[in-house]
Amino acid sequence: MLSGFTKLCKGLAVILIGGHVVVQLLPTSVTYLALIPARTIPFGWNLITAGYIEQSVHGVVVSTLGLLFMGKLLEPIWGSKEFLKFIFIVNFLTSVCVFITAIALYYLTMQEKYLYMPLSGFHGVLAGFLVGIKQIVPDQELYLLKIKVKWLPSLMLLLSIAISFFTPESATYLPTLIFGTYIGWIYLRYLQRKPESKLRGDPSEDFAFATFFPEFLRSIIDPIASIFHRMLCGKSEASSNPQGYTLGGAPLLGSDPIEASRRRERGARALEERLAAEKLAAGRDSEEPHIDGNDRV
Repeated sequence: MLSGFTKLCKGLAVILIGGHVVVQLLPTSVTYLALIPARTIPFGWNLITAGYIEQSVHGVVVSTLGLLFMGKLLEPIWGSKEFLKFIFIVNFLTSVCVFITAIALYYLTMQEKYLYMPLSGFHGVLAGFLVGIKQIVPDQELYLLKIKVKWLPSLMLLLSIAISFFTPESATYLPTLIFGTYIGWIYLRYLQRKPESKLRGDPSEDFAFATFFPEFLRSIIDPIASIFHRMLCGKSEASSNPQGYTLGGAPLLGSDPIEASRRRERGARALEERLAAEKLAAGRDSEEPHIDGNDRV
């Protein structure tokens, strides 16, 4: 459980911890590093830096552990370059969406707190990671909760929305989680490039937007989701085409459902191999004290 972390994830964990230390030692640095909507125009870089700044101890602990453990599964399958690209894109676009939301909330409510509250944290990327895990091993069950992995993003959002009714500062985390989940899905669904097959995205029915919702809501969600699907792909019935997405009657690059199925199979195999390796290492560790005791006798 505590081994097998990649070098990239360890390096990013150091950045998260370092960012937290900086804002604790220099509180004024929050003004320049966190996303403060009223100051984003002159300090545009905070659209990038805000995602790597954790202002609380529990925030940096959760983000660091989430990065290490989820990265241990995702990076070997995606590759280091794609993993880092996913983090950058999800972090940046989530910050842009949060910025626009904060400005909209200000004009709707005329409350200046939406303009000056410092927004930061890695939780938007973590939400995107959950979507990635949902894509790779959707039917894998969590050992203790007996819940399939494909429901993790939905349960996380549902719990966060429920908690927001009882916390006054929900605006500091809820939009980030929602947009992190959605941007992560958009990227994996339509944009992620597959070098081995020169394809993009995952058009399979198992990864459709409606799969984030229970069965009884999907008949309502599908027509709404199809609008955005037409905007991105030009056709709403893409996944029913055996050749994948189409645009003007021609196959759209990156729309092979067979490749999506193969990717999930590779993810399941990688997870099984990692679990088997960890069990084998644990078994060896437990046998070593017994062997040492026999040698002493």
